[in-house]
Amino acid sequence: MAKLENPVLMGTVGAAQGLRGEVRVKSYTIDPVALGDYGHLHAEDGRTFEVLEIREAKNMVVVRFRGVNDRNAAEALNGLDLYIERDNLPDEELDDDEFFYADLEGLEAVDATGRSHGTVTGIFDFGAGDLLELKGPGKRPVLIPFSEAAVLEIDLEAGRLLIDPVAAGLDEEEGGGPGSRRRRPPEEGE
Repeated sequence: MAKLENPVLMGTVGAAQGLRGEVRVKSYTIDPVALGDYGHLHAEDGRTFEVLEIREAKNMVVVRFRGVNDRNAAEALNGLDLYIERDNLPDEELDDDEFFYADLEGLEAVDATGRSHGTVTGIFDFGAGDLLELKGPGKRPVLIPFSEAAVLEIDLEAGRLLIDPVAAGLDEEEGGGPGSRRRRPPEEGE
């Protein structure tokens, strides 16, 4: 297989499931069992995987791939990221509030004053909602919520996200009023 031109991460293989070669997969698709609907899945090392069976399980899917027929072969896949070519994603028109995560990576996050807060280098969901990872030159990566309050506008053509740095947790609110992150200094005797 040739190297994918524009890979999109679709899932990550976890532990083996049973003795017949099935594996648990963390699917990054809206419908987890749709993982097999996009054609063959590809690993970064060039291997190709065809989904033979897929079923939903708690927080993941259980998949049987062609050629993976026993537990040892399944265990060897643990931690493997699975990709498809971007062109294999449906061409249907997305709603205004829908985006492929792959399209958000690389966008510059700027506030209303034009100040850059870094570039989107990853999208994560640890269970409490989506987070965008921003990385600026010489800065440590920071995570901001991917919410309507923090991300005000997404302009894919311009390659930018308009963010509210206060709602994103990057700046403190001015004035120290309700919702402010500033703490009062300790008084004498405290």
